[in-house]
Amino acid sequence: MALDVETANNDRASICQVGLACVDMDGSVATWSTYVDPCTPTWTCTWVHGINEETVRGAPRFPEVLAMLTQVVAGHTVFQHSSFDRSAVNAACSLHGCLAPDWHWRDSVAVARRAWPELKGNGGHGLKSLKSHLGLVFRHHDGEEDARAAAEVVLRAEAETGLDFMVLADAGAYGHADTRIKRF
Repeated sequence: MALDVETANNDRASICQVGLACVDMDGSVATWSTYVDPCTPTWTCTWVHGINEETVRGAPRFPEVLAMLTQVVAGHTVFQHSSFDRSAVNAACSLHGCLAPDWHWRDSVAVARRAWPELKGNGGHGLKSLKSHLGLVFRHHDGEEDARAAAEVVLRAEAETGLDFMVLADAGAYGHADTRIKRF
């Protein structure tokens, strides 16, 4: 799975969209997203993603979305592209008095660094650079699209290296690969 959030402003707790991409054993990717009402009067990031107060009117609030995500994500590895998404979820949990989820987070940036080390200093490993390098097609700064792109990065890295996603992720996180880890 891959998860991506968009925020209304620079406060990471102001999540206004959550996107999720679920990868099946055959490599197919199913996506889902929802707008989230962050209950904030400040919308300084609308220029980035196009989401505003009108867009989220009537949308669920974060605790409702978290309850649903917790059921779907339980037992799965959750990829984010950088540490922003996890920190935003944790900040929103803190703001709303929810327990931060105990998900098995991994970073698709670490996976990309392992698969395409030549991008270091040559565009980097952000989604914008990987979009160009890998020929990915997605609308950047849309939670659902970015989640799908992060999942696609991991799938392409597996194909490029011949390594399982957990081996790639753990090597990126810890500097070594534990080849005993297998796909769920």
